[in-house]
Amino acid sequence: MREFVVEAAVRSELGKGAARRIRRTGQIPAVLYGGREQPLPVAVNTKQIVRILRSEAGHNTIFTVKVAGHRDVKAMLKDWLVDPVDGRLLHVDLLRVAMDARMRVKVPVHTYGEPAGVKVQGGVFETVTREVEIECLPADIPDEFRVDVSHLTIGKHLRAGELPFDPQKVKLVTDPERVIAHVVALRAEEEVAAPEAAVAEAVAAEPEVIKKGKKEVEEGEEAAAEEKQKK
Repeated sequence: MREFVVEAAVRSELGKGAARRIRRTGQIPAVLYGGREQPLPVAVNTKQIVRILRSEAGHNTIFTVKVAGHRDVKAMLKDWLVDPVDGRLLHVDLLRVAMDARMRVKVPVHTYGEPAGVKVQGGVFETVTREVEIECLPADIPDEFRVDVSHLTIGKHLRAGELPFDPQKVKLVTDPERVIAHVVALRAEEEVAAPEAAVAEAVAAEPEVIKKGKKEVEEGEEAAAEEKQKK
């Protein structure tokens, strides 16, 4: 597994003006917190953080933070702020990690293969849940869960409890019955046919209503004429 290192320096100035000055140097403001130590405002190398976010493990990556004048610590990205206009990183929160303490993280789930329910039965494959929460030691955090769904037929589901993980190392926090993906029957043709049938039925009934109304008017007119002749 690739080892990532983030270089940091303690921030002596706080506030928006100081943050803008830090960004102009190719760094971004950050806060290193967690564990038994106090939160520490730092400035970190922007490119190093971007490489971590783009790595296979993404925000679950465990990396080393080297703070000038402080001991090296293990950490992971807990949160980050991005400019909504140009997508630049503006700020990150770094969480200190104890390698001997279990922690909870969310791991993405990726499927592969063409389900039999789609290939043979003409169904539709739907992804319902894209990540699950687990509890494990930092060193045991998987980059992702990859699952072959080629065996799924119409009406069959892939559930969280079926994901491939070692129960001795990883505890599934997400409900094991949570549906990750399934194959459903194609209902588009049935839904389109139903309104068309209703319209056809209404059109067929319309002449009968008109005919019935006309007949009632004619009968009323004949009755009025007969009454007039009697007088």
